[in-house]
Amino acid sequence: MHPLVTPAWLADRLEDPNVVIVDATLAPVGADSPVDPHAQYLAAHIPGAVFFDIDELSDHATTLPHMLPQPDAFSRSMSALGISESMTIVVYEQAAVFSAPRAWWMLRTFGAKKVYLLDGGLQAWLAAGFPTQSGDVLRTAAAFSARLDPAAVKSFTQVQHLIAEHEQILDARSAGRFNGALPEPRPQIPSGHMPGAINIPFTELLAANHLKPAEELRQFFKDRNVNLDRPITTTCGSGVTAAVLSLALELAGAKDVTLYDGSWSEYAQRANAIIEPSKT
Repeated sequence: MHPLVTPAWLADRLEDPNVVIVDATLAPVGADSPVDPHAQYLAAHIPGAVFFDIDELSDHATTLPHMLPQPDAFSRSMSALGISESMTIVVYEQAAVFSAPRAWWMLRTFGAKKVYLLDGGLQAWLAAGFPTQSGDVLRTAAAFSARLDPAAVKSFTQVQHLIAEHEQILDARSAGRFNGALPEPRPQIPSGHMPGAINIPFTELLAANHLKPAEELRQFFKDRNVNLDRPITTTCGSGVTAAVLSLALELAGAKDVTLYDGSWSEYAQRANAIIEPSKT
């Protein structure tokens, strides 16, 4: 099945006990106008949706942001939310396309097979005239048995090998951060990029609050010399918008896509990492 679903498709399944809806809104780091996604979720969300707190559900045993948790920890968290890996899971966010693909990727990487993104998110749902509800949602606890797919995730050591072998690495950060002209939003981390990486700012994959159509995405990647028939690894600042790239690549037809979970937050802090332009 196509990884995107429409508001009408979801509206027809609101009462299906095997369909769980997940609000995975995350506030961008360093935003000029900080927002509280959980407060906004409590104010208005798709009926029956639970809140998937990416910050809270990440690994707290590391100082790196948004790293995948251990499978047993993810199992407990999903079970408490009433999510089983056998359910149909529909992920959305409150505006634009930013963090919901990270939840989509996390769920799939831990073994959920039927995970979809609501095309256009909450704004498309509202535009279609469908209702919302307020307050928290407590689902009956479920059994989620997380099994990490190691083939979906790249480590720093593996990325070093990819660089040495001139494999395809796509970086979702802005051009300014990629080329070293603008600072990183996280302190003490230099900007720049990995040798040989291709800059694909995730915002260029979007049209309004939607990912561009598959044919447009295929042409977009072709124009940037990305070979969809060869392995591709995505990266960004902390592994969140790298998942936007991963989803766009799947829509475009790429078959072998992995994600560097540590992303720039890890890479740029490693003493043996080569950063271009060169550190000064």
